[in-house]
Amino acid sequence: MTIADSRPRDPRPGIHRAPIVPERVRAIAGQSFAFVPHRFLREGFLASLHADELRLYVLLVLAADRNGVSFYHYDSICSLLEIPLEGYLRARNALIAKDLIAFDGTRFQVLSLPERPHSEQARSLTIDAQFAADDPATIRRILRDSLTKRDDDR
Repeated sequence: MTIADSRPRDPRPGIHRAPIVPERVRAIAGQSFAFVPHRFLREGFLASLHADELRLYVLLVLAADRNGVSFYHYDSICSLLEIPLEGYLRARNALIAKDLIAFDGTRFQVLSLPERPHSEQARSLTIDAQFAADDPATIRRILRDSLTKRDDDR
């Protein structure tokens, strides 16, 4: 056996692992360094998140210290992500429910990934209260009607 034969072989010979732009390889260099475990993609966590949830999660990962803790205020988060307060609250609460973050009212902590992604069971909207809470078209109609009534009262 020669030395060349003892080197580990790339299991996918068509894939080149060398950097495309070697002078631009990322390095920690004494700065903080955020990371997302490969499991996040490979095991379905990425696919389990809605757009605002993913954006908030990535922001919290980037803002976190080595323990995953960050102190961003909701005004700053809404401004950075360009989402309304309601969108932030939905995303934050969903990430908590999916066991990806913790929140104590002031601080966030990005948690280690749970064993598997939490998936939401799709549910059919059947009663007026559910439509008023979860159907964008119904919510818009309610808001429009309330504003029209307010104008009529003047």
